[in-house]
Amino acid sequence: MSLMAIDQWGQTYHDIGPHPRKWLLDYFGRKSTNKIYCDTKDGGHRHVGYVVAGHWCQVYEVQQWRK
Repeated sequence: MSLMAIDQWGQTYHDIGPHPRKWLLDYFGRKSTNKIYCDTKDGGHRHVGYVVAGHWCQVYEVQQWRK
């Protein structure tokens, strides 16, 4: 599984490994983070990323595109 993150300015962070929280904390040299949530259509919410050092990073799973 390959993961990447995109922050609020469009900066991308590729191949952030199986533990995106740890990778982002190490990359930005921080020790704490907050989770980002997104509302769902059914009225719930889901965890989609992290806020680290002022960067709102949404995490995505990268998959090979196949026709």
